[in-house]
Amino acid sequence: MSRANAMLLLLLPGAFVLSLFAGRVWLDFSATPNAMVIIAELRLPRALLAVIVGAGLGSAGAAMQGYLRNPLADPGLFGIAPGAALGAVASFWFGYAASAWLLPLFALAGASAAMGLLALIAGRTGGIALFTLAGMMIASLAGAFMSLAISLAPNAFAMSEIVTWLMGALTDRSWREVYLAAPLTAAGIACFWMARKDLDALILGDAAARSMGMRPGVLQAWLIAGVGLTVGSGVSVAGIIGFVGLIVPHLVRPFTDRRPSSLIIPSALAGGLLVLVADSAVRILPLVTELRLGIALSLIGAPFFLWLLLKMRRGHAGGML
Repeated sequence: MSRANAMLLLLLPGAFVLSLFAGRVWLDFSATPNAMVIIAELRLPRALLAVIVGAGLGSAGAAMQGYLRNPLADPGLFGIAPGAALGAVASFWFGYAASAWLLPLFALAGASAAMGLLALIAGRTGGIALFTLAGMMIASLAGAFMSLAISLAPNAFAMSEIVTWLMGALTDRSWREVYLAAPLTAAGIACFWMARKDLDALILGDAAARSMGMRPGVLQAWLIAGVGLTVGSGVSVAGIIGFVGLIVPHLVRPFTDRRPSSLIIPSALAGGLLVLVADSAVRILPLVTELRLGIALSLIGAPFFLWLLLKMRRGHAGGML
């Protein structure tokens, strides 16, 4: 077991137990009526969902940064997260979100459509540049349609629900969302694991990787499936939660040998830990209403992204001297 995995496996259980008791009102078995019911039906599924969603986003970020060989890559770059969000927005717009299963199914359908469009545009022989540009185009198109849906919302309630859901949160989630997201996220991480050797080979460059047996079309297929399953399932149950896939690979990379294959599992564990801690924090903050999880992580992720940019700029400047 790597040092990163061992460290994270020590931290995660403690944070998980803390999240079961943390909240605006801390649970006390001696003073809180029905404390076990609150934990079993509210706190436990929410904590599990935080770990699941974070694990999917973290592993997706590690795989994407390895594939694109870009430390600023994020799961939203491929357009799959915006595609899933567009599907969910459509369910609100047409009034289908009132059904418990239709919103996540619409979101997964949006992610699947984005995956298919990405594969169609990039093709089996498309290079990394075409793959990235196709993802950015899909993300922009999905964003435009979401803005259109908000501006043409049939009523104020639908508009409010769309905007609130897009902020991302784990509030009022139940075992239903856990049962939906857990198998899909596990399958997505398995796809990244199947692609680990080809991701390692890419470190040597495209030509060298091809000579070692790396097949670009197969690698793209594993990545599209993996990102679609992990990000699509996360968006379908929690809305847009950004920056997790950007942050966690950088946090765990110093504790690994820096190969993409060594980052997938630690990034999954660190992603789960980050989202779990952030979700516990938003419940504890003494605000009138609970801060949305997506906003909280954006407040953390935006300065982190700026720090990365400044660090890369200093590195380029130092290389020129």
